[in-house]
Amino acid sequence: MLRNNKALTSPPQYHPTHYWHRLDDGRVQCDLCPRHCQLREGKRGACFVRANHQGKIVLTSYGRSSGFCIDPIEKKPLNHFLPGTSVLSFGTAGCNLSCEFCQNWNISKSRQWDTLADVAMPEALASTAKRLGCASVAFTYNDPVIFLEYAVDTAIACREQGVRSVAVSAGYIDPAPRQEFFRHIDAANIDLKAFSERFYRKICHGHLADVLDTLLYLKHETEVWLEITTLLIPGENDDPEETHAMCHWLMDNLGPDVPLHFSAFHPDFHMMDKPRTPKATLLKARRIALEAGLNYVYVGNVHDPEGDSTWCPHCGALLIGRDWYELTNWHLDDGRCPECNTHIAGVFDHEPGHFGRERIPVRISP
Repeated sequence: MLRNNKALTSPPQYHPTHYWHRLDDGRVQCDLCPRHCQLREGKRGACFVRANHQGKIVLTSYGRSSGFCIDPIEKKPLNHFLPGTSVLSFGTAGCNLSCEFCQNWNISKSRQWDTLADVAMPEALASTAKRLGCASVAFTYNDPVIFLEYAVDTAIACREQGVRSVAVSAGYIDPAPRQEFFRHIDAANIDLKAFSERFYRKICHGHLADVLDTLLYLKHETEVWLEITTLLIPGENDDPEETHAMCHWLMDNLGPDVPLHFSAFHPDFHMMDKPRTPKATLLKARRIALEAGLNYVYVGNVHDPEGDSTWCPHCGALLIGRDWYELTNWHLDDGRCPECNTHIAGVFDHEPGHFGRERIPVRISP
């Protein structure tokens, strides 16, 4: 399948896609994700950006973005992938899940073309990231699987420039496009929204099993560096028994070395009636995960330097100190603990990056 079409110098109105088939009744079915939207001419899928145009599924957001920012890589969050470096982050519009608690709803739920006012073709994105000293480009803010063709072409252009690619995704994607998408990705943070089918069906309008399949695929069939985030929502997915079950599944199926981030919820979108997640809930979840045997467990959206930092799972030495998104200590020795020589899972340079906690909006040059 030919990608990275350098003949494109400006965003096309309709970009061709490959994961679809025609139905006997004249509709076209999208085969990108488990929703399998069946569309008549001119209709859009649940993700908003894929549509039936002249009897084919096309992508309508290629080369268009909701904005660009330089972030610390720890904000994705990725704590074991080039710590301290900067990442050029961008998204488009739309999403293939419908989470009632969406924290980026103004982007992921947008149905306004004004959201896609920023333009950047893949080569411009890669060149800008290289020029600004970013170690990677992140497809984030909304789920990149829905703009697969744009993301893949950008990842290819980045690789040619020596820039790596990061996907922040819910992992809700069918097997064939999943294989193509992640073939070009260097690191991923998958949002495991809960560990119950009830939660996925009622609150996200999806299915848990498809996400677990993606986690298994990434861990066992790819070289993608994988981390996982779970947003704990009071009264919905923060029951210690569910956390215990999730952590034991992760331990049994993915092993002890996939970093897990527990993140605090704040009221947003259709869940304004829920309180913020207490810090104590996150710390308890972290204890459960460590007791289950997971080696690297973090807390997010709260100030907790201990829960932000990386500790040796063998001797307990502090290896990477963090205060919010800023590195405060670095004691890794060629990816190993200097105290006991234990190998620390991750993708590390010999020295840490020094970007800090800034967030810098940027415009992309043509």
